[in-house]
Amino acid sequence: MQHMPTSLENEVQETPLSLKAEAKDFSFYYGDFKAIKSVSLPIYEKKVTALIGPSGCGKSTLLRSFNRMHDLYPNTHYQGNIDFYPDATNLLDPKVDPIEVRMRVGMVFQKPNPFPKSIFENVAYGLRLRKDKSKSYIEGRVEQALKDAALWDEVKDRLHNQATALSGGQQQRLCIARCLATDPELLLFDEPTSALDPIATASIEDLIHQLKEKVTILIVTHNMYQATRVSDFTAYMFMGELVEFGETTQIFNTPQRAETEAYITGRFG
Repeated sequence: MQHMPTSLENEVQETPLSLKAEAKDFSFYYGDFKAIKSVSLPIYEKKVTALIGPSGCGKSTLLRSFNRMHDLYPNTHYQGNIDFYPDATNLLDPKVDPIEVRMRVGMVFQKPNPFPKSIFENVAYGLRLRKDKSKSYIEGRVEQALKDAALWDEVKDRLHNQATALSGGQQQRLCIARCLATDPELLLFDEPTSALDPIATASIEDLIHQLKEKVTILIVTHNMYQATRVSDFTAYMFMGELVEFGETTQIFNTPQRAETEAYITGRFG
């Protein structure tokens, strides 16, 4: 008689969560203004974490701190740590080169921002900054990055055409490919579909689902439905503070804080 597996035997052992990055008592200042207030937030490896909250709550400011984007602007400073694993590097340490940080932590902005170069040169840009890669290596990385961004089949016969001639959705996937070419460990998305139509938005969301097999993702979104569709974890922010963090299903179904419930039910914000 054939053995029928018990329910216990059928249980799939979930892979334990591993940290990819972690904000620890992190604060950020524009001059004397404290925009982020002592936030501690785990970012789990090969998961999608969404940052939600009303406009001006600090979502994008926190996101951009993960790749030292604020270094480009005067009169700003950080406090606390943003630790990056597995080597436990504090990305905010002045001894850490911000260019190298941006190789490990890619950034995709709200509006597609292709460089005024060819499709190929857009994707190869970060690789050329390293100056130590062969032509064949760069060509291989460009092809793989375009494939990972679900764009290769659409552009493989026109790699030397201007990137600005692509559609909005294609330009955003090109910007994702440009990040992927340097083999980042964390991808930052700052409202990546807000300038796109519904079809292009769906394409980017499908791509995010595929990418988390290879890379950790932190996304800012103003669209709570999008957060539920693409993220594994959600952090609700208000006035520069982290109000609540948890699995996305828990945050949206059984929030622990009244402020979170008021926001996600539309009674606030």
